[in-house]
Amino acid sequence: MTLSKELAEIVGAEHCLTGTDIGARYAQDLWGSDRKGDPQLVVRPGGTAEVAAILRLCHERGVPVVPQGGMTGLVSGGVPGADEVVLSLERMNQVEELDRSTRTMTVQAGCTLAAVQDLAAEHDLMFPLDVAPRTAATIGGAIATNAGGLRVLLYGMMRELVLGLEVVLADGTIVNGLHKLVKNNAGHDLKQLFIGTEGTLGVVTRATLRLRPAPQCRFAAMCGVADLDAALDLLHRLQAALPGMVSAFEAVWDDAYEVLLPVRDEITLPLQKVHPIAVLIEVSGVDAGKDLDRLHRALDDCADIVGESTVAATAEQVGLLWQARERIPKQILQMQPLFGFDISLPAGLLDQYLSEVREELRGHWPAVKLLVFGHLGDGNVHIAVVTGEQTRDRKAVVEHIIYRAVRRHGGSISAEHGIGFEKRPYLHYSRTAEEIALMRLLKQTLDPRGILSPGRILDEASQ
Repeated sequence: MTLSKELAEIVGAEHCLTGTDIGARYAQDLWGSDRKGDPQLVVRPGGTAEVAAILRLCHERGVPVVPQGGMTGLVSGGVPGADEVVLSLERMNQVEELDRSTRTMTVQAGCTLAAVQDLAAEHDLMFPLDVAPRTAATIGGAIATNAGGLRVLLYGMMRELVLGLEVVLADGTIVNGLHKLVKNNAGHDLKQLFIGTEGTLGVVTRATLRLRPAPQCRFAAMCGVADLDAALDLLHRLQAALPGMVSAFEAVWDDAYEVLLPVRDEITLPLQKVHPIAVLIEVSGVDAGKDLDRLHRALDDCADIVGESTVAATAEQVGLLWQARERIPKQILQMQPLFGFDISLPAGLLDQYLSEVREELRGHWPAVKLLVFGHLGDGNVHIAVVTGEQTRDRKAVVEHIIYRAVRRHGGSISAEHGIGFEKRPYLHYSRTAEEIALMRLLKQTLDPRGILSPGRILDEASQ
């Protein structure tokens, strides 16, 4: 019996796709990349037992498998090769339980981030992870990549929001580590083996998530400042004046802010002038009147370092500020060809880093543009490099310049998007030889036949 027929017996013929039944969504990341897949066989299990049966069969036959979530990644981790079975978890999209007493939610891996956020809100709770696009990104994918997003400053990465996991190993073994305990030091914290490892060590099928009390009010402000030192000074002053309330601190450098000017009729431009850095601050509180006054007073006390500011006092106004910030990636993506990067550095070194990178890039492309924006509060910025050439042939030159400088300053080549295929050649810029050797040992131990997402993170020869 052929593999496709055996898989169809597990999940049902309608959920085993071949040929023209396979849509484009299974072939490429939502944002697009240089790598486009060639899926020949897509299987869509309806539950954990079916995932286990699929992996058991593929393990026995030595057939590689690539798990897929919402395909909203940026490093081609879910992009399949022609010889790989696509394991799509899109049918496993249910919320199984919301427990108000423990403030937890147990969900299947294919559940979308938006569904989790919306249900939590109905119970005056919140799930703090916030990345775009919320309606497509799945919890399993967010776990596999250890997603970050907009509110890491106050709530942490996905790793901090997961209490328990159910995972299926490469040979079909089901490891049920679901629990609702904040404190659980009974041996190794095994879930950490699967958070941020991009489906290379096991397939996440269910998760217990940690919820937080929903803020009773939320305000925002955008400020124009003269430089990075002023931006960081502003962050630290606001955190001192508003302890535990600054939930986001985003920065947009001038070149990136200017991409909003052509669409000023579609969005509200928060600031009248283009400043060297525009900072978006979000404050979450419990008393609308008092907390808004506190924000105004805190900003007044920072008048010596703020050139211009606007405060959003209503939910609608807050939404307009975030709309401007979230429109930036869309505008930048129209400037093709471009090269996008997601890095993290000690925040105080960003100025020096960007200066060095800009100078080196100009040696190759005198008119190069660096469009920089991101989550300054946690040291993570996104960089779009536009060289002016109409080709991507020198992509490797740009990448080496960006990543060598990251290594010099003790940063990470991937702050929140993972490694996948795209960043695999540069992993050694952020990890030591000993760390990579340990990663290989884990891979060989948990997936000895190398069937799970081969070639992602580590080259296949090392797996």
